[in-house]
Amino acid sequence: MTTTATLPLISVIATGGTIASTTTASGATTPSLGADALLEGTEAPGARLRPVNLMAVDSSSLTLADMQSISDEVRRQVEDDEVSAVIVLHGTDSMEESSLLTDLQLESSKPVIFTGSQFTAESEAPDGPANVAAALAAALDPANGGRGVLVAFGGRLLKAWGLTKASADRADAFRSVTDKPARRLHLPAPVAGMRVDTVAVVPGADATHLHASLEAGVQGIVLVGLGSGNASQSIVSAAWECQASDIPLVVSSRVPFGVLKASYGGGGGGHDLAVVGAIHAAVLRAGQARILLAALIANEATSEEIAAAFAAE
Repeated sequence: MTTTATLPLISVIATGGTIASTTTASGATTPSLGADALLEGTEAPGARLRPVNLMAVDSSSLTLADMQSISDEVRRQVEDDEVSAVIVLHGTDSMEESSLLTDLQLESSKPVIFTGSQFTAESEAPDGPANVAAALAAALDPANGGRGVLVAFGGRLLKAWGLTKASADRADAFRSVTDKPARRLHLPAPVAGMRVDTVAVVPGADATHLHASLEAGVQGIVLVGLGSGNASQSIVSAAWECQASDIPLVVSSRVPFGVLKASYGGGGGGHDLAVVGAIHAAVLRAGQARILLAALIANEATSEEIAAAFAAE
């Protein structure tokens, strides 16, 4: 006979975000609800829920140290023999970053599911309850164990690798950049305290921002390039300085989908960047490329290992 005590235990970690937000008298939406409040009224007939209050932060404000804290808490929960699965309630602005970091650092056969909401509980069409229900269903499905970190959101169940937020105002906010099987890397070293910058490229851009990152003591740089990973002649010239300083330079794109290929020349194209040592991220967009680069550097990866990691589709 099944009793409450024998039901699977799912840890639900609250980190803030829209799903935890209420509107203040000034009209600002601010994270204020903890895990207990967020789970109040949630139907989970096939499970027991363990609320965990980790932080209450707008995810746009999360630092690498905060993301490391989230990953560490997930690891603590899955290492508890009593816990069957973990759900992370998270803001959408940086869910792609935190979910990937957790995926890179975690080795577990237990389901780990991230979710959140685009709209607050006070809105006309709150999406949080449906997303939490979907996350619970995914957490209870043994088939999701060992698949890496997943994101249940807007009726979709997506892998963390290749995740990108594709809409600011749709309930189904996330898409996957790739339909290939998830690349599984294990990079357990902590990233708190790392500095990896992103530098946006616009047509005709000079190297002012790239130089500023180098002068600030950056450990790695992600270029948000044009098209399939192109830049400008000034950026390519400055990329030599990264190479000379042993600063890894990864090229992503402002284009939301598609595999990047270093094919264009002309002095500022992706081929020119590759010649001076830049590494193109085949599918990861800038947010996730920054996380992967930080994790690789923290784990003392060689330049060859960094290139191989970013080549994965």
